[in-house]
Parts: sequence; C-alpha cells; structure tokens
Amino acid sequence: MKNTYLIGYLPVVAMLLFSLSLSMFTQKMIVSLFKKVSLYNSLLEMFTETEVKLTITLALMLLFFMILATLKVIADTVNQLSLLFFSKDTTGDLLLKTRSSSIVFFIGGLVSLISFSSLTGILIIFFATAIGYFVYFVYKIAPDLSIANLIGVISFQVAIWAFFATMFALVGLKVYNSLLGSLPL
Repeated sequence: MKNTYLIGYLPVVAMLLFSLSLSMFTQKMIVSLFKKVSLYNSLLEMFTETEVKLTITLALMLLFFMILATLKVIADTVNQLSLLFFSKDTTGDLLLKTRSSSIVFFIGGLVSLISFSSLTGILIIFFATAIGYFVYFVYKIAPDLSIANLIGVISFQVAIWAFFATMFALVGLKVYNSLLGSLPL
C-alpha cells in the first residue's frame, strides 16, 4: 500500500534547499559589500564572524523562502485552474497523480547546493527544475486529457507564467528607472 502523504514534506524541503543555496550566494555578496563600506569591522566588534554570517544567511533564507512559497502558491493555483478549465475530473484524481512531481523540485534543490557560489548556476538549475516539473506534470495528466484539452492546459500555463514574468520585468524596470532618476548626477 502506497501512502500518498509520504512525500508531502518535499515541497517545503525543496524550498529550504533553494533558499539555502541562494542565501549562501547572497550572503557572500552582502559581506563583501559590508567590507567595502566599512560596516563589517563594526559588526565584528559586537559579534563574532560566525554570528554575523549566520544571521545574514538565516535572514536571507527567510526572505527567499517567502518568495519561493509565494511562487509555489501561484503554481498550485495555476495548476488547479488549468485542470478546472480543461479537464473533466471532478474528484481530484489528476491532482493526486501529480503529487509525486514534488520529487523533481527536491532533486533540483539538492543540485542547487552544488552551485551555491554561482547565481547563474542556481538560476539555471531552478529554471531547468521548473521546466522538468512542468514536463512531468503534463506527462502525468496527458493520458486523462484529450489532445485539445492538453494543448489548452499547456497554453494556459505558458500564458500565465509569461504574464507574470512580463509584469515582474516591467515592475523591475520601473523601479530601476525611478532609482536612476532620483540619483543626483
């Protein structure tokens, strides 16, 4: 008998692993920035080097965990909306079939720890993991959907994530431009 709740903790562990790799990379950048602005020596007068680095890492882990948890909630909502619109499943059997896909993100989180010193490596691993998750999701639901419904699910997912990426890029550009505009040059 297979217990469906056996892998229920994997999404949280995957988010913690990705958060750890991102926070270790960012912590190195923050420490070097603190050294450049002569803030690091002041911190070392009050705390040990280990305490400073651990505090920065834990704060960054919390920040990245919140971002990844938000993305997970959005992803679950998009998955369920796409199944609502394009499947005839009313009992949630398709969602149960896709529960094991959290293993993909768990493996991606483990692999991201190898590349914690490279932001490019972490991001490539994250996006490759997300694409692998999507392919696995489509593979698991494909036998229960018609070709038209499967194309609908894929198109819906791509459109929603393209919309979010575009909005994020536009907001980022707006903030960047406003910061540049406020600098006295």
